[in-house]
Amino acid sequence: MADVLDATGLRCPIPVLRARKRLKTMAPGDRLEVLTDDPVSPIDMRHFCATEGHNIVEAHEADAPYRFVIAKAG
Repeated sequence: MADVLDATGLRCPIPVLRARKRLKTMAPGDRLEVLTDDPVSPIDMRHFCATEGHNIVEAHEADAPYRFVIAKAG
């Protein structure tokens, strides 16, 4: 079961910053589900995960709200 972060209504860079903050409190391998409607979120979340080493295990990027399930790096 993934922890859920509802970042709908928030604009860049707030969804990424909140995801980073939440992931810091989680154990390696734990999953965070992020919901956002910011149109640049698909780019931002992928960049954030690539630079931090986290893995996007599931993504819905076709239309808002966008949904990302991120496994914390370990």
